[in-house]
Amino acid sequence: MISRVLKLETFTPADPDLTRDNVTDTEAEEGRLAAYEQGYSAGWDDAVAAQDADLTRLRNELGQNLQDLAFTYHEAHSHVLRTLEPLLRDMVAKVLPAVARETLGQMVVEQLRPLVADLADAPLSILTHPDNVAMIEDLVIVHAKFPAEVRVDPTLGPGQAQFRIGPTERVIDLDGVIAAIAGAVSGFFDIEKQELKSHG
Repeated sequence: MISRVLKLETFTPADPDLTRDNVTDTEAEEGRLAAYEQGYSAGWDDAVAAQDADLTRLRNELGQNLQDLAFTYHEAHSHVLRTLEPLLRDMVAKVLPAVARETLGQMVVEQLRPLVADLADAPLSILTHPDNVAMIEDLVIVHAKFPAEVRVDPTLGPGQAQFRIGPTERVIDLDGVIAAIAGAVSGFFDIEKQELKSHG
């Protein structure tokens, strides 16, 4: 049977060569630690640089997307305005005057009702545009139980009427209302066009 002799390691250097080996091992360990630290630091710097690059890229992409979105919004807004403008202008120029002509007589009647009860014996005089004479006569004069007349006033517009009953005088000016609406529509579109130009 073969027997082995165990040798135990001693930690106290017996000769100067062993001390030198220990110093070399310590230097090697310190070198390894320094290399690890240097590699770790380089890896950390690379990770931070990569994160900064990603953040910069994301910021740039977000900025571009917001610009694209703003451009798309302004394009859609501009398209809607270009579509609505002629429609609204036609309504103001054609539809509202037609509605005004149709409702003018009814408005005269509504304005007269409260006055007639108090001034039933007073003569009624209505001035209106030549195109409105027949309509107002049908609505007012035929049903009046007191003296009434309709007279032409060429200075009044198709949406205007003026009446006098006793000391009371009233003016109905639907043309003025339509002109105010037309001015508001024009002003709105002028402002919108200026804002669209300022946004490019």
